[in-house]
Amino acid sequence: MRWLITGAGGMLGRDLHAVLGSPTPTSPTPTSPTPTSAAPTSPTPTSAAPTSATSTDSRLEVIATTRAELDITDPAAVRDAVAGADVVFNTAAWTDVDGAETSPGAAAAVNAEAVRVLAAAAGPRLIHFSTDYVFDGTATSPYAEDTPYAPVNAYGRTKAAGERAVLAAGGYVIRTAWLYGAHGPNFVRTMLRLAAERDTLTVVNDQQGQPTWSYALAQQSVALAHAALADRAPAGAYHGTAAGSTTWHGLAQAVFTEAGLDPARVLPTTSDRFPRPAPRPSYSVLGHDRWSTTPVSPLPHWRTMLKEAFPTLRP
Repeated sequence: MRWLITGAGGMLGRDLHAVLGSPTPTSPTPTSPTPTSAAPTSPTPTSAAPTSATSTDSRLEVIATTRAELDITDPAAVRDAVAGADVVFNTAAWTDVDGAETSPGAAAAVNAEAVRVLAAAAGPRLIHFSTDYVFDGTATSPYAEDTPYAPVNAYGRTKAAGERAVLAAGGYVIRTAWLYGAHGPNFVRTMLRLAAERDTLTVVNDQQGQPTWSYALAQQSVALAHAALADRAPAGAYHGTAAGSTTWHGLAQAVFTEAGLDPARVLPTTSDRFPRPAPRPSYSVLGHDRWSTTPVSPLPHWRTMLKEAFPTLRP
């Protein structure tokens, strides 16, 4: 059986590759990986890091392709890569939210047009990763999986277009948010770095979300793929985010606590103090009801995952 990962040089792609390298089927319950060094990620399709490789499970041939090995904006290359794959994980994406405002065409080429080609080639074999930014952030309770699209920025619009193509082709969409992990830059690792450089930090406390460990998401995603292959998971949209919610300020304080530092060093502020080209949703909490239609469990509470992930996150 052949499993393909696109964007395998990025944070989630590398964790999917690591999970699929396990010699036994993956459980959706997080298990800490061995700490690894960080690799840079890119706001355009994920930059090169690991090379293509085969899983240590002899039943699975895992083709993990970086941007250098598979440019998803090349339709012919995508069709060739997808041919013969039983499962396709698409983690390649334009993730520069502010850059999408000034270069919407370039963002759409990766997040929409390329995904349409991929969806047409892979159909129900495709598991595509998306974002909370397809919603407007005005809700006061968790967004259900079937909530209508209402993106507030160009990045969200391109991701919604990609989702539509995947769902129309009978594939799977996993929306995630506030992702952090061992590979590449992310909020948690940035807080740890700044904690060593500054006496105090000022972090916004008016955006609500679900900090999610990329390795745990990779485990859950692999479990969903196994369930899909066994006809035990209906196609459609799922939400791969942690249980519970907090603010960026609350997450930063939790990071300080895990590091044995004084969380009072993290001071609250509001988003209007940090104007950005692209508006951000103020409420990014996603519901998880659809997992009940599968044998796969929702992810644990964000605080539980942060504690387990922490040994892998230090710079």
